[in-house]
Amino acid sequence: MWHAHILTLFPEVFPGPLGLSVLGKARKKSLWDLSVHNVRDFAKPPQYSVDDAPFGGGPGMVIRADVIEAALRATALPKGELIYPSPSGEPFTARLAEEFATKHDITFLCGRYEGIDHRAIEEYNMREVSVGDFVLSGGEIATMVMIEACIRLLPNVLGDPDSSKLESFTANPHLLDHAHFTRPRLWRARAVPEVLHSGDHAKIQEWRKKNAEERTRTMRPDLWDKFQT
Repeated sequence: MWHAHILTLFPEVFPGPLGLSVLGKARKKSLWDLSVHNVRDFAKPPQYSVDDAPFGGGPGMVIRADVIEAALRATALPKGELIYPSPSGEPFTARLAEEFATKHDITFLCGRYEGIDHRAIEEYNMREVSVGDFVLSGGEIATMVMIEACIRLLPNVLGDPDSSKLESFTANPHLLDHAHFTRPRLWRARAVPEVLHSGDHAKIQEWRKKNAEERTRTMRPDLWDKFQT
C-alpha cells in the first residue's frame, strides 16, 4: 500500500478532496492511505509556540527547528523520503510523480508563515519540491496536488489503466494532451471534428497526434521548443 504521512499545523485540511471520487474510493479499497499529525502537538508548554521571529529581522514568522525535530521524533517520521513543499524547490513534474508513486511510504512536511528554519531542512535532508512559481500560505494544498498526482498512477486506482498513460506530459514530457469532445455532436454551432466519429482509428490517432502538437505549439511554446529538440 502506498502511504502518505503528513506533518501540518492544520490537520483538519486533510483528506479534503483526496477523500472524494476515485481517490476516496481507492483509499476505501486500501490501495493507499493517509496519516496526518499536528505539529503543534509537539510544541513546549505553556505557550505551545511553533514559530518565532526571523534572525536578521524582516516580516513574518519562521517555524522553529526544535519543534520540527520534536514532531519527527515523536511520530517516528520520516518514513520514506521527506518532502518539503517550497517555491524554492525542484519543479514537480509528471516524472517526479512517477518516482514518488513507486515508494511505499513518503512523508510531507507542510510549512507555514515565512517557512521553516533552514537548519531543519539540512539536518533531515529534506527534498524541497515546488508545484509552481508562486507562493501559497502553506504547504497543505501543494501536498494535496502531489499526493493526487501520485495516487492516480497507482495500480487499480483509475477505472481504465490506460487513462493516466494518455494524458498531458505522460507519453511525452513535453507534449500536451489532445482536445476531447463528446455529445452533442453540434453545440452552439460548433461541431465535433468529423474524423472523431468516422470510425477510422488510424486517422483518429493521426488527428490526435497533430492536435496535441498544435495545442502545445500555441499554448505552451516553452514545451514546444523542448519537444522539437
